[in-house]
Amino acid sequence: MGNALKAEEKSNYELEFYTKSKEVRYLLVNATTRRDADRNIVGVVGVAQDVTESRKNDRAVAAMANELRQFVDTANAPIFGIDVDGHVNEWNDKTAEITG
Repeated sequence: MGNALKAEEKSNYELEFYTKSKEVRYLLVNATTRRDADRNIVGVVGVAQDVTESRKNDRAVAAMANELRQFVDTANAPIFGIDVDGHVNEWNDKTAEITG
């Protein structure tokens, strides 16, 4: 918000807050300057949205994707991906071992 008072407008930035019970909450904030008729800065308008649960879900999805990637990479069978043009565009360690 202080940046908005200096006319450095920000949108969609995340702030970390702690509640009275020491719980961490994440807020997605948009702030912009308020100006008078002469374009002088007279204040800030800010809107915040609690994105804590969304952030937790994003971390859980990323962790699952990492586990899946590790499973594929260490599988004892060749696993590979092919793009729409028929080119092999990803492969696991076993595929590399077999194909050289």
